Amino acid sequence: MRVLSVLVACISIGAHAQQTPARPGGYPTKPIRLLVGNAPGGGIDITARVVGQKLTERWGRPVVVDNRPGASGVIAMDVTAQAAPDGYTLLVTSGSLIASAMVQKKVSYDVRTAYAPITQLTTLCYMLMVTASLPVNSVRELVAYGKSKPNALSYGSSGVGGAGHLAGEMFSSMAGVKMVHVPYKGGGLVLADMIGGQIQLGFTATISGLPHVRSGRLKALGVTSLKRAQALPDLPTISEAGVPGFELVNWYGIFAPARTPPAIIAALHAEIGRALNAAEVQAVFAKDGAEATASATPEDFRAVLVKEIENWEKVVKLPGFAESLR
Repeated sequence: MRVLSVLVACISIGAHAQQTPARPGGYPTKPIRLLVGNAPGGGIDITARVVGQKLTERWGRPVVVDNRPGASGVIAMDVTAQAAPDGYTLLVTSGSLIASAMVQKKVSYDVRTAYAPITQLTTLCYMLMVTASLPVNSVRELVAYGKSKPNALSYGSSGVGGAGHLAGEMFSSMAGVKMVHVPYKGGGLVLADMIGGQIQLGFTATISGLPHVRSGRLKALGVTSLKRAQALPDLPTISEAGVPGFELVNWYGIFAPARTPPAIIAALHAEIGRALNAAEVQAVFAKDGAEATASATPEDFRAVLVKEIENWEKVVKLPGFAESLR
């Protein structure tokens, strides 16, 4: 039995060693920046801070969020693409922002080769939210209100070409409601102006919008997925609540500059995956409607990015949305 115990222990240690790649040169030896192309308070920013905190705890080195809002996330994308490929400058962004930036030619490079994908972080849907003073309490009431007052409703998004913008144009087209688009530099700013009444509605990430719904400062009318969110079982989908077939889901992920050493990518992938598997991290995301979604390998995440770009090549041709990008 003693020999068997030793053998089992050796196998366990060996398996753990395979699962935890060696970090080259004691990486990290200095603080790591997580670039976010939106203002603080949005879903991407919140996700980056949760992951950054876990990496800080694990590695004993500061992992800090560096917000670079503007140009629909392109500023942060450019800084990352031009950064030294040493693992100390990383990009946290959404599938919609990175894919749409390339498809709309907002960047001069191919994002599939400008970055080294590390891992997907979350999968999430969005909520259709309205200001508390708007006299509607359901999707059907919102549609009726909007049809009776063309262009009286304004909706905010975190930038032109992002998921919130796409959701607004899809809703406008499918529901037959004419609305005015107001782009911001981040989801947090959209929420602030909705609360203040400067705009009437928006499609925001559940992770950033739900606290304001719980506080009563905003009203949630529906979620953009075809199935109800686990964190919001009583909130209907937009599809079932009045706009059949409406669906929009998104993901957040983390990237390094191209040519970052594979050993560093492997170390980041393993450690971030461990963070995403932590019960407390999953609980934080799940409580606010997002699902921790670690990629099995960096190459698997690359495939997710490629598919997202293919989807957006179709999206930008949709009537209404294509016109709004001009």
